[in-house]
Amino acid sequence: MNTSLPKGLQFNKAYSTHRKHLKLNGLQPKTIEAYSRAMRRIGNYFDGKVDDLSMDQLLDYFHDLLESHSWNTVKLDLYGLKYFYTNVLKKTWEDIPLIKPPKTSRIPDIVTIQQANQIFDATKIIDYKVFYFTIYSMGLRLGEGLRLKVGDIDSDRMRVHIRNAKGNKDRFAPLPHKTLQILRQFWRGHQHPEFIFPGRKSSAKKRLLVDVSLDRGGVQTTIKKVVEGIKLKKKISCHSLRHSYATHLLEAGVDLIELQQILGHVSLLTTARYTHLTTTNYQDSCKIINNLVDTFSLNCGGVK
Repeated sequence: MNTSLPKGLQFNKAYSTHRKHLKLNGLQPKTIEAYSRAMRRIGNYFDGKVDDLSMDQLLDYFHDLLESHSWNTVKLDLYGLKYFYTNVLKKTWEDIPLIKPPKTSRIPDIVTIQQANQIFDATKIIDYKVFYFTIYSMGLRLGEGLRLKVGDIDSDRMRVHIRNAKGNKDRFAPLPHKTLQILRQFWRGHQHPEFIFPGRKSSAKKRLLVDVSLDRGGVQTTIKKVVEGIKLKKKISCHSLRHSYATHLLEAGVDLIELQQILGHVSLLTTARYTHLTTTNYQDSCKIINNLVDTFSLNCGGVK
């Protein structure tokens, strides 16, 4: 389905109001884009006439959407439309009957330490190589890694300030010594005054002027190509590296409650999905993290 901005002054005005409400309500950029994309898709489906949709029209839309998209997309479009109705149109929302996403509990694919090393070695573009290693070695979400700034690195306390994470919360993540060394080498190659991972440009001079981080789409596309290239028969994404990091730490003996803090999980139940409880304390976990990360041999080529 088309996700470009539909034509029509009335829809565009309502869409702009929708975006303002989303931003002013403090939603995460990822959520804002998901809800906005939902309204663009719905707007195109109904030729911009979205202010008085009947139950049958909505059922047709979501039925057609499920033919080509996942249940996750259906849920996001449903939530986006509900937000639009209640905040922009100021109408009472009634849940659409028959739309009931199935409850699922999936175990994500993860990589072994050896497979993670393969991914790093097979990634030829240095920006992506260092990025994948960084989010793995600190258990970061994709967006958290992209938003890393020079001022977030605390080499005195060997930790990184993760800002505006999921749930609009900050946290500190342990910074392995090898990761700090790699990041310093990588930063010397571009010396951007703000971003650890600035957007890629054709020249170093131009790169110093960019005001955005690495492109999310490029990062995701590249890791898929790398995984295909090494013939790894798993569904691996950037988030898989975070899952793998968590699993490797638990297997090495890091305490589950300590891991919950490292990963920034609100609920211990989220962390408990990885494996069973252990009894290692924080100091031991820091040693384990460094021992784990030190097992990798990262060839950064011409990085100075």
